[in-house]
Amino acid sequence: MNRSAAPLLALLLVTACSQPDNAAGAGGVSAGEVRALDDAAQMVQDQQIPPAALPAPQNPPPASKPAAPVPKAAVKPAG
Repeated sequence: MNRSAAPLLALLLVTACSQPDNAAGAGGVSAGEVRALDDAAQMVQDQQIPPAALPAPQNPPPASKPAAPVPKAAVKPAG
């Protein structure tokens, strides 16, 4: 065997010993599923608009006031 084939053979042997894509890993999720989820998350992140591209709000929303307590005289007893 020549020297250039040795790294290729080593790579093939290591790949053959690894888990297949459909073998369950931690949490019952396979390596292929983890890879697919990572790819999907990256696609979603790539499509998000950066915050710097959004315009600043012109008028800030009014601060919400807490609800006033109901006077006891206004509450009707259950009958």
